[in-house]
Amino acid sequence: MALYHPASMPRPSVILIIVVGLFALLVDFAPQLGFQQVLNRPIETKLGLDLSGGLRVEYQAQQVEDRVPTAADLAVIQAIVERRVNATGVSEPVVTTQGSDRVVVELPGVSDPEAVRRLVGQTGRLDFVPIPGGASVNPPAKDTRIDYPPLFSGEQVESATLGQDQQGGTAVNFVLREEGARIFTEHTRNNVGSFFAITLDSVVISAPEITTAIPGNQVQITGGSALGGLPRAEATNLVTVLQFGSLPFPLVELSNVEISATLGQEFVNRSVLAGGIAILLVIAFMLVHYRLPGLVASSALLFYAVLVYAVFRLVPVTLTLAGIAGFVLSVGMAVDANILIFERMKEELRAGKSLPAAVEAGFARAWNSILDSNVSSLITATILFVFGTSVIKGFALVLIIGVLISMFTAITVTRTVLRVIVQQDWARKARLYGVAENEFVARPIGRAALRGEARGRV
Repeated sequence: MALYHPASMPRPSVILIIVVGLFALLVDFAPQLGFQQVLNRPIETKLGLDLSGGLRVEYQAQQVEDRVPTAADLAVIQAIVERRVNATGVSEPVVTTQGSDRVVVELPGVSDPEAVRRLVGQTGRLDFVPIPGGASVNPPAKDTRIDYPPLFSGEQVESATLGQDQQGGTAVNFVLREEGARIFTEHTRNNVGSFFAITLDSVVISAPEITTAIPGNQVQITGGSALGGLPRAEATNLVTVLQFGSLPFPLVELSNVEISATLGQEFVNRSVLAGGIAILLVIAFMLVHYRLPGLVASSALLFYAVLVYAVFRLVPVTLTLAGIAGFVLSVGMAVDANILIFERMKEELRAGKSLPAAVEAGFARAWNSILDSNVSSLITATILFVFGTSVIKGFALVLIIGVLISMFTAITVTRTVLRVIVQQDWARKARLYGVAENEFVARPIGRAALRGEARGRV
């Protein structure tokens, strides 16, 4: 009968672990070796406002005549402000609403806070701009800035909704007021085949072609010959711009706080120190209590930390103090799976199973408990991510990533390494597993017998 020797040939799982580990190391320490070019962006560790420093500004929406801001108005203001801030290139800005009339903007690592504050606080101007040159001129690209005289302003838009074109694709319908309809009718009659742009603060939001003269006040923007019409997200954004390109209520700045990078660095240092101490204590416990399996689990834990950090840089995840807390918590959960497995292994060894069979049975019988525990954590973290505030979302996202990767390291990495180790002569000693000599069976075992013994039949 052929003997079962995992160490005698490369397993697919071993190759997978090596490839994933090398990839994670490159992302962590040498991202310039091709990854940044593939993603077309720098791979870097993004830090939140509490770690990198930056600006926190609070605004209040002001009442206009007899109109008071509603929750829907505040949501529109939030969307417009967020779009403006994103256009400045600030890394991971956070825009939230508070109460019935407050908008809070957090800008990590801003280099020109005054410019950002002016951009956020201004009411904004929506314009319909004709593109000179006729049909021979290409339309301006979206998000580019143009400087042509406007035909009329967004004040002439009475309403805007999503609709359908003649092929059933997504389109945008809007209705012009009397003055705007008169100007637009004349312009479209004289400029069929030309383009006009819808701009917000001179930045192009959409640049459709005038395919026919448009009498009356009802206008439709379609995707042309594109199957399915306009992309849904693009159409929805265009409706929002047409309805609320200008802020529906003026904003007044109530307060602004500049958080220094020195304070952020102090937070980083303390967080790294706390996380390092926690990991070292966990490793020490695993080595003392579980011996050789504990050493394997500790190595898998370091693999886990390298892999999680790589995912944070690739996604990218903006790390805050709450996010770091989620990472440290996930470290404990990663070890928790190994504890369940190793305790099962000890039980199997004391029951008289051989070492390789005890390893297989330990993983097989602990799997249900590990799965239930991690699924419960994922459900809770998902609820926090969906319904929580920005700080809670960061904590939940880091926890979700940590739990998923911890399942991979506990089940794949630890299991694969132990399978290889238990086939070595030096590893067949009872003291390395924390059991008595008379409870320990160290013999190698055949493949078929191993499967039967792991199930308790041999």
